[in-house]
Parts: sequence; C-alpha cells; structure tokens
Amino acid sequence: MTSLGDLVGLGESALLVSLLVSLPVVGIAALVGLVVAAFQAATQLQDATIAHLPRLVAVALALVLLGPWMGSEIAGFALEAFAVR
Repeated sequence: MTSLGDLVGLGESALLVSLLVSLPVVGIAALVGLVVAAFQAATQLQDATIAHLPRLVAVALALVLLGPWMGSEIAGFALEAFAVR
C-alpha cells in the first residue's frame, strides 16, 4: 500500500517529466513562430500558410530527432512509477 506522500511525489515527478519532455518541442515551435512573424512583418506577407508550414516542419523534425530521448525519459519514469517497493 502506498502512502499519500508517495502518491504526491509520483504526481510531482509526472508533472516534471511531462514538462521536461514537452519543453524542447514547444520552444522550437515558439522560436520558429517568432522568426516567421519577424519575416512576415519585414516583407508584409500576411498569408496564413506561411505562418503554419515552417512551424509544422520544425515540430515534425524536432519530434523525429528528440523522439528517442523523449521515449526513454517516459519509459524511465514508468519503470520508476511501477517499481515494486
């Protein structure tokens, strides 16, 4: 039987792992969005596809490159969470 403190610690760890895993992809999307917005402001091109396509490509590439690391972090947390104590 796990105590309430163990469950709170596990929930805190789950939130930290989810933040750690999602932060690089969200950061890349924000950075690409900022660059595209600056480009659109400089050239006065206001097409919606110009704003979304580079961000989509950058996020897909980031997921391909960071996917193994993300999976290992989540698997490590799952092994820690379901370990018999």
